[in-house]
Amino acid sequence: MDTVPTDILGPLLQILERSKIPVGPDRLRRAYDFAAKAHGSQLRLTGEPYVTHCVAVAHILADLLGPRADETILISALLHDVVEDTDADLAHVQAAFGPEVALLVDGVTKIGGLHFDRPEWEQAENFRKMLLSMAKDLRVILIKLADRLHNMRTLHSLDPIRATRIARETREIYAPLAHRLGIARIKWELEDLCLKYLDPDAYNDLRQKVQLKREERERMIEDVMRPLVERLGELEIKAEVIGRPKHLDSIYRKMEAQNRKFEEIFDLLGIRVITPDKVDCYRVLGLIHDLYTPVHERFKDYIATPKSNMYQSLHTTVVVPGGSMVEVQIRTSEMHQTAELGVAAHYVAQRRVAIHDERSRGVHGIPQDFALSGRGLRVHTPRGLEEIAAGRDAA
Repeated sequence: MDTVPTDILGPLLQILERSKIPVGPDRLRRAYDFAAKAHGSQLRLTGEPYVTHCVAVAHILADLLGPRADETILISALLHDVVEDTDADLAHVQAAFGPEVALLVDGVTKIGGLHFDRPEWEQAENFRKMLLSMAKDLRVILIKLADRLHNMRTLHSLDPIRATRIARETREIYAPLAHRLGIARIKWELEDLCLKYLDPDAYNDLRQKVQLKREERERMIEDVMRPLVERLGELEIKAEVIGRPKHLDSIYRKMEAQNRKFEEIFDLLGIRVITPDKVDCYRVLGLIHDLYTPVHERFKDYIATPKSNMYQSLHTTVVVPGGSMVEVQIRTSEMHQTAELGVAAHYVAQRRVAIHDERSRGVHGIPQDFALSGRGLRVHTPRGLEEIAAGRDAA
């Protein structure tokens, strides 16, 4: 292939230039050419050339990591399916792009050449291999999450039975992994897409109701934000104040857990305040409680006691004029970056393990055969995925 079709590779090149990602365009084009030639005339079920998926995965990573993205992870993303789905083997990849790229491509490649009596056994072994590879280089799971996110975005092209199976697997494995690694941007989108395919009636009903009252809620949030911004200015506290919508799956789970109707969920929109430093977080908290009545049982200090996935923020819910409740999150810009990107916020190029400080040690504590969720442990066994409730002896 002599030229690179700009309609396929163009968006990736644009985001690399816009985000000032230090990647050599020649090596990236060479990786694209390698993938395009290997996948040949393969088409996705959407009817697009298969290589569009490879480019989309690289684009998701470039968008997620920004300037932290390095050449190796983007090239590996372009090549992530060539060993699994084409005649190319790992030796070809290593000869063309080096051992580091080959390691990442191998980490996301499913086990081949072995016979399994049951598909559940094969699935368990593939997850085990992925988590073992992740322990060597965290970039493996970043590529896999980006791969799964794009597959979920294009799930409409599959038959309902297969789409449901993939959505269930995503909800049970990949969304909890994204949560455990603190990558909220991917977690929320995966969960909303899972809801779309696992309970389409609830998804469509929620989306319609949220859209119907959006303008009313946005006006209410503006009314709440206005005096807050004015007081911040008076006290010369530099802070960014933004409204944030609740994700559909979050609303759905709250309705299920509290056995409430949509009309009984009051905090559908929230406010986020981003400050330059930690001291200002607590100053803003006092200011908000002075302006509005706090709901004491709904205050959480995740700055003093961070979550296991490195998340830090102050959470408070206040009652505003009219009787509605609004959740406010207060955090520094660094905390916000970690809250959105998790371990990816601390991604350091040219390092095998993309973690650089003590806060991230817990990530490496993920056992090789376990996926973590808020409800307990999910264990990959020869019988398939089994859940161990929190507090129960795993033995």
